[in-house]
Amino acid sequence: MAKNESRIVYSPTQKAIRAVLWVVLAFFAFLVIFPVLYIVLGSFKENAELLRGGSNIFPSQWVVKNYTDAWEQANFAVYTKNSILLSLGVMVGSLIVSSMAGYVFSRKTFPGKELIYSIFVMFMFINVGSVSLRPLYELAIQMKMNKSLWAVILFSIGGGQATYIFLCRGYVNSVPRELDEAARIDGCGFFRIYWNIILPMLKPVMATIAILSFRQGWNEYIMPMVFTMTNPNLRPLTVGVNLLKNAGDGAAAWNIMFAGATIAIIPILIVFCCFSRFFMGGLTAGAVKG
Repeated sequence: MAKNESRIVYSPTQKAIRAVLWVVLAFFAFLVIFPVLYIVLGSFKENAELLRGGSNIFPSQWVVKNYTDAWEQANFAVYTKNSILLSLGVMVGSLIVSSMAGYVFSRKTFPGKELIYSIFVMFMFINVGSVSLRPLYELAIQMKMNKSLWAVILFSIGGGQATYIFLCRGYVNSVPRELDEAARIDGCGFFRIYWNIILPMLKPVMATIAILSFRQGWNEYIMPMVFTMTNPNLRPLTVGVNLLKNAGDGAAAWNIMFAGATIAIIPILIVFCCFSRFFMGGLTAGAVKG
């Protein structure tokens, strides 16, 4: 039995608009992909070819040795361990703080609640950047934390909480309060409701925060560079890879740095592939009822 297939028929004007949209989207996709493609292909070039420049994006001779040189010269084993520690620390801390704060802002009533939350939301659009480095470094010295990565982890956790709290609060607002009331009848307190009821339901938005915070810790550069200037063994990959351009004899070794940057991209791609199916759902669900 043949099925009646319905086809959408577009007018000439609609077809022209769709074609223009496709061209615009393809152009912006090219702008996003080209820098990454340039670095990956450049990592297989000789340094002299990169320094000459030119319009040929593909290497004239594929040099795989750049990767072994980058691994050895950048001390990747130590730097990778530091980056993983930094990223996991920021991720775990962000998940704990944002989920608790989002739950409190959604369910608890206390004086100044809306004012405090408004300040948090305001900081979503404010980035003081490197201006805060000096006072943060002085604070780390006073707390005797300037010789470890824990200062960078704690400061990074505090730096990105506004967006994460906004997502968590919006998601908790979408959870029916009847579940809280039923849990109270069964004898659950405020924290028990969070742990047994709310937290398991936050999985989609928690996956989104996990990806964003892990990427934040992995890509952090300025703060780890400042905090590890006197201790090279604490450098993460972002700092170590940038120093690879000084590995050449007299000229910047861009080929080695590109190879190191390509290696450093792989872990964050693995994390995204593992959590990507939760990413968009958690991002939109947390912003529906803010």
